[in-house]
Amino acid sequence: MTERMSSLFEDDGDDAPSAKTNQTELTVSELSAAVKRTVEDRFGLVRVRAEVGRVSRPRSGHVYLSLKDDKAVIDGVMWKGVASRLSVQPEEGLEVIVTGKLTTFPGQSKYQIVIDKMEPAGAGALMAMLEARRQALAAEGLFDADRKRAIPALPRVIGVVTSPSGAVIRDILHRLAERFPRHVLVWPVAVQGEKSAPEVAAAIRGFDALPAGGPIPRPDVLIVARGGGSLEDLWGFNEEIVVRAAAECSIPLISAVGHETDTTLLDHSADLRAPTPTGAAEKAVPVRADLMAQVEMLSARRLRAMQRKLRDARERVAQNARILPKPEAILAEKRQRLDLAADRLPRGPAAVVREKTQALRLTADRLPRVLALRMDRQRAALAESRASLRPGALTARIRDARVTVGAQARRLHAAAPRLPARKRDTLAALTRTLTSLSYKRVLDRGFAVVRDGKGAVLSKPAKAKPGTALKIEFAGDQTVDATVDGAKPAAKTRTKAVKPPNPSQNDLFGDT
Repeated sequence: MTERMSSLFEDDGDDAPSAKTNQTELTVSELSAAVKRTVEDRFGLVRVRAEVGRVSRPRSGHVYLSLKDDKAVIDGVMWKGVASRLSVQPEEGLEVIVTGKLTTFPGQSKYQIVIDKMEPAGAGALMAMLEARRQALAAEGLFDADRKRAIPALPRVIGVVTSPSGAVIRDILHRLAERFPRHVLVWPVAVQGEKSAPEVAAAIRGFDALPAGGPIPRPDVLIVARGGGSLEDLWGFNEEIVVRAAAECSIPLISAVGHETDTTLLDHSADLRAPTPTGAAEKAVPVRADLMAQVEMLSARRLRAMQRKLRDARERVAQNARILPKPEAILAEKRQRLDLAADRLPRGPAAVVREKTQALRLTADRLPRVLALRMDRQRAALAESRASLRPGALTARIRDARVTVGAQARRLHAAAPRLPARKRDTLAALTRTLTSLSYKRVLDRGFAVVRDGKGAVLSKPAKAKPGTALKIEFAGDQTVDATVDGAKPAAKTRTKAVKPPNPSQNDLFGDT
């Protein structure tokens, strides 16, 4: 087999093989394997500077991408283990330097580079990618000032997202203990490398998901902290997943990544940026001694204000006391009026009794005369009633009543035949009036009435929507069912053509 592969790449110097040759025939698989070994032996280790093109990340964890310059493109692949160790993930447009080996893929007759290492081609490329990402996230409104939440003045619980083994957490705890000791929850994460961004984002979302009043206290403020480092070291805090987690967090968040001169995208989406982790602890809590001094100062001011107010109140009471009259002077007039009323009280009932007695005597004197007058009137009425009940008077009254009844009966017999004729004339006049005002007289003149499926009259074409069922009434109580066609615009809505039963009947809506 080795001889067969060697003969494949030997040059016999002829421009074309002869018709009869002893050259060994190869299968496609053997030829592809020979090409693969040749390429891998010749390009076993290459270092390429290129721009990242298309990037694909299937569920297997491998990364497939294309490397290009202005004249050529080569495919590349990073296996899952290599991709998980990258500090900067490949993105389209990023200029990188990759190290690996060239190989072929016989299944598709193409060659590719298997990447063992990838690094940005300088800080300029990273800064360009960082600026592009910053502009894209800012366009979404993730950095808007109106989204920032105020940091609580004195949080009860502080959540810290950082490495548990570094000096950062010790500096934060030490500064909190100096200023105002608080309950601190630490969520350990990797602050550098490929695991940094997912773990930091998961920690922020985990703190935000803690329920209020649960077994683990929910923090009132979060601190995401890390010490200083290079741009590549801090790159995990520039990843989009971290920026979005901070922007969506409902707990106020302080970013303390790097030193004062270091800036990450997390600083823009956080509610407050601290120059250092120690500065974040200072911004999270006030100084307890300063608060106590301020409380003592305010207590002293309150005490002085209360004393001054009491003093002013005493002075006002003293001034009002000098202005008010003495109680003896106020009661003297009331006492005098009471004495006068006491003197008049015994005389009052006797005068009232005398007045009532006199009125009673006057009434008693008038009573006999009033009774006698009423008795006389009753006697006269009784005598008049007796006179009317005599036989002669009753006969006269009966005779007068009979005359009146006979006259009324004659008038009734005379008017009875005329009453139905008068009512018939009135009814005929009303019938003629109703007929002249009926819409059916209008139908007799060549018009029609259009109703919808519920029987409501349609007075405007705009109410006849396409597909509406209509019932059209013509003269002689004749009706036709129709449906709105809708073939023309709504302003020119027409119904399906229906031939009216009356030849003189025009089209319903016309051709307008």
